[in-house]
Amino acid sequence: MSPLVSFVIPVLDERETLPLLAERLTAVMDRLEGDCEVVLVDDGSTDGSFEVMRELNAVDPRFRALRLSRNFGHQPAITAGIEHASGQALVIMDADLQDPPEVAIDLVAKWREGFDVVYAVRDERAGESRVKLTTARWFYRLLGRMSEVDIPVDAGDFRLVDRQVADAVIAMPEHHRYLRGMFAWIGYDQVGVHYQREARHAGKTKFSMRKMLTFAADGIVSFSTVPLRMAMTLGFVVSALSFAAVLYGIGSKVLGHVVPGWASVVVTIGLLGGVQLTVLGVIGEYLARVHDEVKRRPLYLLRDQVGDVRRGT
Repeated sequence: MSPLVSFVIPVLDERETLPLLAERLTAVMDRLEGDCEVVLVDDGSTDGSFEVMRELNAVDPRFRALRLSRNFGHQPAITAGIEHASGQALVIMDADLQDPPEVAIDLVAKWREGFDVVYAVRDERAGESRVKLTTARWFYRLLGRMSEVDIPVDAGDFRLVDRQVADAVIAMPEHHRYLRGMFAWIGYDQVGVHYQREARHAGKTKFSMRKMLTFAADGIVSFSTVPLRMAMTLGFVVSALSFAAVLYGIGSKVLGHVVPGWASVVVTIGLLGGVQLTVLGVIGEYLARVHDEVKRRPLYLLRDQVGDVRRGT
């Protein structure tokens, strides 16, 4: 029979954290009624994390592991875990212990009440810089205004999803994945559970500024066409200003008030050129994603696995 709950955990260079994570997860699974499993997804770790996963499986067969052929990214790694987990409910969380495993008990309780998606809402985020907290707050508010779906504010990937919801996500083959937006788009009955986000147990964050910006762009482009509309609006505004400038120039010529000088010409050309490049960049961002989708490459490739990791059905 399928286990009651599957924990899906992407891992990237978390060798130091895995033993404590396993200890806390074991205590949580022992408190839950019914069988549980943990699907660890090694997303191209280079610090020996997969060897630790083997050791965890040898001690407790409930700990199973997938090893991707290289680093495919956080969202594809979560997708790999979702596709291979077989629980009736899936708890998605990170391996750095910023997502406290004990919160899963509250998530499961809400799921038993009948909710299909139970997302964890961060009241506090310990151990993170003021800059990151501020930019994250701005981003979620901006995305909420721009998105065509209602994406919960201050909720990350830490959540519980029902098997039916997990299968719906598996059926969505897009490559530039923003899972928290995809779960919101699916619908079903959803509710939030508040918690205190902890500081990292060990190591450093794997999300560089570049990765965070790419992740933010995926969220906006995947769930909003507002940038395209803004580009079109900007084009109309600049065209109107340019047309007004032409009328002003003709009027000045007729009245004999010709103002010599190249500065205004240079500024106008520079402005128009900048707007054109901005608009082309926005369009190119959408076209790049279309290009990636039509290539139909697999989202990830498996290199190895430990334990009986089965595909969810």
